[in-house]
Amino acid sequence: MIKAVFFDLYFTLVGYEPSQEEIESGLLHNFGIPVSAEALRRPLAAANESIFQAMIKRPMNQRSKEEMMALYAQFHRDILREAGLKAGENVIMGLLSGMLQAKMKLVLFNDVLPTLDDLKGRGLTLGLISNIERNMTGALDELGLSPRLDVVVTSQDAGANKPQPEIFRFALQKAGVKPAEAIYIGDQYQVDVVGARGAGMKAILLDRAGNHENITDCPRIQSLTEVTKYL
Repeated sequence: MIKAVFFDLYFTLVGYEPSQEEIESGLLHNFGIPVSAEALRRPLAAANESIFQAMIKRPMNQRSKEEMMALYAQFHRDILREAGLKAGENVIMGLLSGMLQAKMKLVLFNDVLPTLDDLKGRGLTLGLISNIERNMTGALDELGLSPRLDVVVTSQDAGANKPQPEIFRFALQKAGVKPAEAIYIGDQYQVDVVGARGAGMKAILLDRAGNHENITDCPRIQSLTEVTKYL
């Protein structure tokens, strides 16, 4: 019997406005490289997967400023490579600078609040597990998530990062549920699905854009409203 449902934060509950692909597309246009935001969606998903993997091996708070900039520069190289685009280092540095200066607002996906309210109405414990190295209380309050979440666990709280099982176990302990009684939903296969299953939890891959058709060993949904099918 499922008693708790946990969620990832970025690209699961919240995205950016304007989106990463919209900003990246605009910056590339400025360099004379016309590419649509839509064409960058899959390349960005792949680049995000790579940067998340790098952060698992060595969290940002353990890196120097120079190391972080090098990682973000590689992020943009990965996007261009995945998109089949060629550009010099001046373009990479321009993308890096432009993205760092971009003003992006955190926004909820449209299916988030209806899903959380539905699950809460079913008597389930709701939680957040995210690789964040800072206090997110203010942001969660502003987004209207705080009153809907019973448990909030960050990597800073747990002293571990997804996909390490310790961060999931820390959240389970706070929620007072067993691993088999909990589901975890996230948008990254290795970080979220493999990580949660390693802690004994059920896991669902949220694939909003349909980028992971090749993943067949776990439930895959495109909207959070589908979660109720797996309770």
